[in-house]
Amino acid sequence: MELAEVVTTADEVAATGSRLAKIDALARLLERAEAAEIAPLIGLLLAAPRQGRLGVGWRSVASLEVSHAADPTLTIGQVDDTLDALAATSGSGSAAVRTELLLGLASRCTAGEWDFLARSMLGELRTGALAGVLLDAVARASGRAPAAVRRAAMLSGDLGETAVLALTGTPEELDAVGLMVGRPVLPMLAATAATATAALEITGTASVEYKLDGARIQVHRHGDEVGVYTRSLADITHRVPEIVEVVRALPARDLILDGETLSLDEDGGPRPFQETMSRFGADVSRELVLRPWFFDVLHVDGRDLIDEPLSTRLAELERVAGEWRMPGIVTDDADAAERLSREALAAGHEGVLVKAVDSAYTAGRRGKSWVKVKPVLTYDLVVLGAEWGSGRRRGWLSNLHLGARDPDGEFGEPGGYVMVGKTFKGLTDELLRWQTETFPEFETSRSAYAVMLRPEIVVEIAIDGVQRSPRYPGGIALRFARVKGYRPDKTAAEADTIQTLRALLRG
Repeated sequence: MELAEVVTTADEVAATGSRLAKIDALARLLERAEAAEIAPLIGLLLAAPRQGRLGVGWRSVASLEVSHAADPTLTIGQVDDTLDALAATSGSGSAAVRTELLLGLASRCTAGEWDFLARSMLGELRTGALAGVLLDAVARASGRAPAAVRRAAMLSGDLGETAVLALTGTPEELDAVGLMVGRPVLPMLAATAATATAALEITGTASVEYKLDGARIQVHRHGDEVGVYTRSLADITHRVPEIVEVVRALPARDLILDGETLSLDEDGGPRPFQETMSRFGADVSRELVLRPWFFDVLHVDGRDLIDEPLSTRLAELERVAGEWRMPGIVTDDADAAERLSREALAAGHEGVLVKAVDSAYTAGRRGKSWVKVKPVLTYDLVVLGAEWGSGRRRGWLSNLHLGARDPDGEFGEPGGYVMVGKTFKGLTDELLRWQTETFPEFETSRSAYAVMLRPEIVVEIAIDGVQRSPRYPGGIALRFARVKGYRPDKTAAEADTIQTLRALLRG
């Protein structure tokens, strides 16, 4: 299959807001794929290449000076071979080798193909072809039941391999995929609500538990063998020996546990999320000790529990995890749920997670059985620039560069603005059109990728918090930023300051 076919389909998917139209387009593409092309194809469409880490960042892509091919010739197989080579490159001189590989790949791509590949490698494809849509497309293309495809993907933890099995195997082989200790499964996800009371109205009687500002972990144990995996199913066992020690001491031989981990400060409060995450990408440092909190159990000593109600799973969790359980209560009382929510916030955590006690563990899905409740913070920031969109946003100014005011020049010129993040979330077609028409009036410079602006336009941004970041001069980056609306009633001098945002840092 030629890469050009994939790019055409990705553009088609990005150009429509219809879920059914996306599924149809992707299913037609999958039907044409050879068996060896299916897993690489799924990885590219998810902007998560099957090879995992490629050692490629924005800087290495943006710095390439290359002439692209006039006509498309590349195949999926050829692209996959190059990604294999990139992932295998390490050691002395690896940067130069990666650059050479990227130059070779980019020069064989047309401009449109390279735009697609670069965004796929960097995890910024934004086609709307998320895992759920692709799973339904796999079911459509293979003629298999959507529920069977979703369950196989959940239990295998690998959408690409599930697609291969669905499209090339038998229905019996697909149905035979089961829970296996040592093989991570896709994590169950949560919807959102504004308050614990609203969440309880959705779930009914529920387990109301602390929602930590930590990192999701899934832990597998078979005898003395323990594996610890991240939310994206990356194996971090060798980086978290203290969690391995905790799980080895639990009263069971075989376990699959779901939970969170974070590090506590000297006063017993949570350290910033970024400090916890630093342990996942660095050599073991005993100066920053991680503590696990488990909130679900999927398997214990030969017994699969994913289809059992949460009430049954919690009873088993109490038996095997004991002191390592996530704090929480089971209730249908809104006042009790709100009290626990306030308690969690006062302890420095994000909020609460409200889970229906009769719910099964439906991994990889964002249904209404689990509902997270955490406060939303809003700040007035200044637009410093905007990047040109891609896919269905092509031709529109989209991704905003956001700045906070720095009145004393602590991080730059006095009275200047410090960049704190980017976002394209929350932008309607109407806002995109307005931005594209209005921003050039404030333009100071432009490139093929972005238009930079005078710091005069104020926008209200909702965030879940901030995290430490060396990327920006203020040392912080916004977490989950999205546009609430523009504030023509405010001047840039009334925008929030970098000091206000930095005050959100814990520790």
